[in-house]
Parts: sequence; structure tokens; C-alpha cells
Amino acid sequence: MINVLLLLATLTLGQAPLQRPSKIGVLHIQGNVYLLYGAGTNITMQVGEQAVVLVDSGPEDFSEDIRAAIRSVSNKPIGFIINTSADADRRGGNENLAKGGFFMLESANSSLPQASIVAHLNVLQRMTADKRPAASWPTDTYDSSDWKLYANGEPLIVEHIPAAHSDGDSIVFFRKSDVVSTGAIFDMTRYPVIDDKRGGSLQGVLNGLNHILKDITVPRQNEEGGTYIIPGRGRACDRNDLANYRDMLTIIRDRIQAMVAKGMTLDQVKASRPTYDYDGGYGAEDGPWTTNMFVEAVYRELSRKDPR
Repeated sequence: MINVLLLLATLTLGQAPLQRPSKIGVLHIQGNVYLLYGAGTNITMQVGEQAVVLVDSGPEDFSEDIRAAIRSVSNKPIGFIINTSADADRRGGNENLAKGGFFMLESANSSLPQASIVAHLNVLQRMTADKRPAASWPTDTYDSSDWKLYANGEPLIVEHIPAAHSDGDSIVFFRKSDVVSTGAIFDMTRYPVIDDKRGGSLQGVLNGLNHILKDITVPRQNEEGGTYIIPGRGRACDRNDLANYRDMLTIIRDRIQAMVAKGMTLDQVKASRPTYDYDGGYGAEDGPWTTNMFVEAVYRELSRKDPR
């Protein structure tokens, strides 16, 4: 589990804060990477001599508070905003926070007087279909399995996680700092949101979590420490936390799969409470994503032929 002292620390770059954030907290994770929290979703920030890099821009209404939190650590302009999905809390602040930044990529958009906004191609397609303002759209997209960037002396590996929370999910690995930012596929506050109308699936979430566990994270000892992980919501984690979350989802999936194989209806599955022993940590009876909504999404997925 992440060191208690790390959770309590709010470190700067060895200098006095430039100004204090009003609502958004700042937590140094390790290396050049920080966690911005308090906007209802986590924002990952990398800082250095060149620029500020953000993974997700938070809800639009929090932009000024997020900017104040950034300025409490660094006075460098924002160079990259990387959107991990098309959700409003991931890309809502794009337009506001990109203003005043500088474009870090050599592309057709290099003349734009703003930060580069990077996302998977599906995020751009969702935002245009939803008629979001053009100034908030990604300026550069990728449609391959990954895209490698370089900022502040550190390689950033942006990877597409197919059919997970949605069809446009990305994770970001800060290779030198040894920190992974996961977006919505890992949420320490609730069961993962499965947006099946936009190509999401539980199996895709599990595939993404297994990829992070197998191919990216390296623990310091006893499966703890080492690579740190910033989830879409909730506290910073290490490999052990992520493995426990993966195991929980696998157990729930297997329970519902067994019930589907027996021919049980959705109402019967919900009545059996297949998530009962995990609801204390991740369940919700109301709000935008409830336990019943999660079970319904998993049931629909597993009821289809060849759900994997």
C-alpha cells in the first residue's frame, strides 16, 4: 500500500508555492508526477523545466481551481493535455486549460496558440458527434495501439485499451517517474463504469488491468511500492491494490457467468447479489452509476454469444 507519508505529503519542486489552490488538492506521487484531486475526478500532472503535462482536464466548472493548483507547483505553460476518454469529467476543461499553453507537437495544428490536446481517435469522433465546441476537441489523435511522446526529459507512453470503459480509453505511463495514469478503467471508489453503448465491456476493463499488471508495473517488494498507479478516482495505489481490484472484478464476472449458464434471468441474478461482499467498498444504491447498473451491464455482456 502506498506509504502513509506519501499520502500526507504535498511537495513542491523545492521552492515556495507560487499561489495556493482554493479547492483542488495537490499530492506528489514520485518523480515528476503529481495527483490533482478534489474536482470529482483525478487529474495527473507531470512537471519539469519545459512545460506542464496533464492527463485529463477535469470538469469545465473547475478549470480555474485546477489552474490555481497547477500554479502552486509550477509556473511553466501547459504543453500537453491527454484525454483518457470522451467523458465530460475527462475532457471538460480542455478549452479553458489549453489556452495560454504552447503546442508541443509537430503537426498540422502546430500554429495553434494553445497546448496540444491528445486522445484516441474515437474520443474526437465522440466529441464531434456530441457537437462539443471545436476548441475543446483533441488537436492530435492516434488510432494505433499506442503513441509515444516525450516531455520534460521523460518518455510518455499513451496506450489504447480497447472496449474497456468505452471504445476510446487510454492509459498513460510516465516511464522515468514510474507512474501509470489509468483513467476510468480503474476506479477505487466504485465498480468500473461500463459504457456498453459506446463500446465498453467488463472484459476489456479486465484486459487493460491485466496488461498494466503484467507488462508495466514492477513492485519494490512483496507486490507493494515500486510503480505507482493513479486511478480515475480515489487514492493513489500500487500493484497490490490494482491486483486486488482485478481479482474482485474477475470473481464477480465468474459468478454472473455461472448464473447466466444456468439460465437465470437478470432479476434473479440481481436478487442473488453477486457483488454483496464487495459492496461496502465499491457499491452504490444511487447516483450516476449504481451497483445494479454495473450488474445489468455485466449480465448483458455475458448473455451475448461469445462475450469474450
